[in-house]
Amino acid sequence: MISEFVNGHGMRQCHYRNEDKAHVQHVLTAIAVNLERIDVQRPPAPDREPRKQTALQGFLDRQRITRPRSWRVATHPGG
Repeated sequence: MISEFVNGHGMRQCHYRNEDKAHVQHVLTAIAVNLERIDVQRPPAPDREPRKQTALQGFLDRQRITRPRSWRVATHPGG
């Protein structure tokens, strides 16, 4: 763990001269390292099933009215 701090996160040199600020830097770096470790250990997210279509989407499909893939696209010329 100390080797990881020194080699991976540059803890050999501290950015601050004040002892309190140096301590805060070390604590925040330790938190960041722990978050990285948690992220690495997390299992991959399962594949999500597609959502059921809404009544409006079903109506548009039955009427053969084309609809964009995303409803959040800009439809006016200004973007």
